[in-house]
Amino acid sequence: MLYDKENLFSENQAITADAASTNIIQLAKGQLKEVAFGTPIPLRIQVTETFTGSTSVEIKVQTDDNAAFSSPTTVATTGAISNGTLKAGYVASLNFVPKGNEKYMRLYYDVTVASGGSISAGKITAGIVAGNSGSFHNM
Repeated sequence: MLYDKENLFSENQAITADAASTNIIQLAKGQLKEVAFGTPIPLRIQVTETFTGSTSVEIKVQTDDNAAFSSPTTVATTGAISNGTLKAGYVASLNFVPKGNEKYMRLYYDVTVASGGSISAGKITAGIVAGNSGSFHNM
C-alpha cells in the first residue's frame, strides 16, 4: 500500500495507552466541509506490530474546527477490536474518510486494558491512500 507522507495520521505509532494520532490532516482552508463531493476517499488503518497485553482498541475518526482538538467530534469508529485480532497485517474496517467533516481530522486510539494490565507492544500506520483494493487490473 502506498501512503503519502502528507496524508499520514500515524506512521508505525506505538499505541500503549489512549492516544491521538501523531499527525492531523487539515481538510480545508476555509468553510468547505465536504471533502470528497460524492467520491469516497480511501483510508487505510493497518497494524504494523502485533498488540500484546491490551483487551481491545477502538479507533475513532475525529474532526474539529481547530488544530488543538479542544472539542472533537467522532464521525466514525471501528468499534472495539479485540487483542486477538490486532495482529501485524490486520487492516481495520474503516475504508473511507467519512462525510460531514470539520477543518481538521485525526484518529484517536481508545485502549481498553484489563484491570492491572498494560500494553507492551502494538503499532499502527494509518493514512489516506490512493486506493484500498488489493487486486490489480491489466490495462
